[in-house]
Amino acid sequence: MGKEFERTERVSQFLHKELAHLLQTAVRDPRVEQVNLTGVEVSRDLSYAKVFFTLMDDATPEYRAEMTRVLEKVAGFLRSQLAKVSSMRTVPRLAFRFHESVGRGRDMESLLREVRRADEKLAAMSPSLPESDFSAD
Repeated sequence: MGKEFERTERVSQFLHKELAHLLQTAVRDPRVEQVNLTGVEVSRDLSYAKVFFTLMDDATPEYRAEMTRVLEKVAGFLRSQLAKVSSMRTVPRLAFRFHESVGRGRDMESLLREVRRADEKLAAMSPSLPESDFSAD
């Protein structure tokens, strides 16, 4: 069981590195330049790989879906390029998924900024209260 896990991890890391390189150098679609790969999950039998990505800019759900379709279209080409540079008997089928957690993190950061601004306004409006009442511990 341990060796199987090691193998899927090695394949996952290899795919992540090579796909990032191929997206930068081999794919000619300029939209792909905004793609940042965040991880690759490979199935236990090494036949499928989920490739998680984010976009450099904040994007609408429609644009995310469009980028997923673009990446799905080039998946066959990427798979053939991976077959050329790897020694694997078969290259996993690639499925691209937008990594939602990064967007949620950005949303959380903006909410925290809003709360800090509101605290600062409240502190400015009530100068008689000590500063320590408004500081985050």
